[in-house]
Amino acid sequence: MGVEKVSGKALVVWLTAMCVYIVAIAGRTSFGVAGVHAIDRFDIDASRLAVFTSVQVGVYALAQIPMGMLVDRFGARKLLLAGALILAAGQLILGFSDSYIIAIFARVLIGVGDSSAFLSVMRILPNWFPLSWTPVLQQLTGAFGFIGQFFSAVPFLHMLNTAGWTISFMSLGAAGIIVAIAAAVFVRDSPTGGEPVKRGEASISIAFRLKSVLTSLYCWQGVFNHWVSMGPVMVFLLLWGTPTLTLGLEMSSAEVSTVLTIFALATVITGPLSGIVSSRLGPRRGLIGFITPLIQAALWIVLFMFADRISNPLIFVSVIMFLISFSSPVANFGFDTIREKLDRRIMVAGTGMANMGAYLCAMLATQLIGFLLDLNADGHAYTWSNFQVAWLGLAAAWLAGMIGLAVCLNLQRRRA
Repeated sequence: MGVEKVSGKALVVWLTAMCVYIVAIAGRTSFGVAGVHAIDRFDIDASRLAVFTSVQVGVYALAQIPMGMLVDRFGARKLLLAGALILAAGQLILGFSDSYIIAIFARVLIGVGDSSAFLSVMRILPNWFPLSWTPVLQQLTGAFGFIGQFFSAVPFLHMLNTAGWTISFMSLGAAGIIVAIAAAVFVRDSPTGGEPVKRGEASISIAFRLKSVLTSLYCWQGVFNHWVSMGPVMVFLLLWGTPTLTLGLEMSSAEVSTVLTIFALATVITGPLSGIVSSRLGPRRGLIGFITPLIQAALWIVLFMFADRISNPLIFVSVIMFLISFSSPVANFGFDTIREKLDRRIMVAGTGMANMGAYLCAMLATQLIGFLLDLNADGHAYTWSNFQVAWLGLAAAWLAGMIGLAVCLNLQRRRA
């Protein structure tokens, strides 16, 4: 029987888990503002810089299904604790390293540690809150996660510019250790304190879980919905946004922080509203999930066509990113459909599969952008025109996702 009312303890559990997720987001997006510093620290070009993010998000994406199964099997508390500690270790190694290879290994650890946070919070919600609250809390979780992006865009970037690389990444490592301790103390998997996995659920084989999610049209729809709505945002936040604005448009670090902060705060507001909309759309989520990325794509095109022609690019870019913030939470619509349609025993594994979408897109697009940037610049300093050409790599990855989403929606319509 589900939970009928919200308790104070439920809020404490959720908020503590949220803190882990916020720190994970801060760690995930930290390299987005550190990219220019990394070029100097490791003496690398754009293609090799892109490897940092491609490896991190690739590991994150590939870990989603197995991590979902682990959360289903062992519960959110253990995975939050382990993930936060692995994340902290990665940040500390990255902070002390000046070796490119060791730094890549550190980003692998960060990707693994990060991969458990969102799925663990998703597992906690139906165990502690009434099911009618879940869509809104799910979007609220995703929205509040962008507070972590604010931390990387403002205090972390300021620390990076003043205290340097090592101190900055050590602070992220320390934050990971602190939230790991908090998770161990305050998070419980269910109101009874026991594991949420019942004996019957534990007996389900890994092969059955894997087959169930990989053959589900709802899971694939979730993958591509996440891919096209959140993928472009991830590419911008995780790596190429800051170099594009600073090297391409010659914006200052303070101006870049302003743009990223506006986007983060706007997402905190629009995310919960999207949760309310999603709970009321029902089967129409698929159509909205297809139309909204088209609108977002138009905004990106406007940004790259006109940003260099505007006398005040800060205001122009900020307005575009504010508008994009209204569309990116649509990426989470697929999670609501999965929660409604899939067996609860494989729900988190299915959510994990859908959550791969944006990161697979980012893994592909960041590498394509880096390759095109180096190819077009031909060893010279990067200019706005170089970035305009390079970002076509995102367009290619996004188009692949739109085709996948269209195929999924068409197959669902035929089976209806």
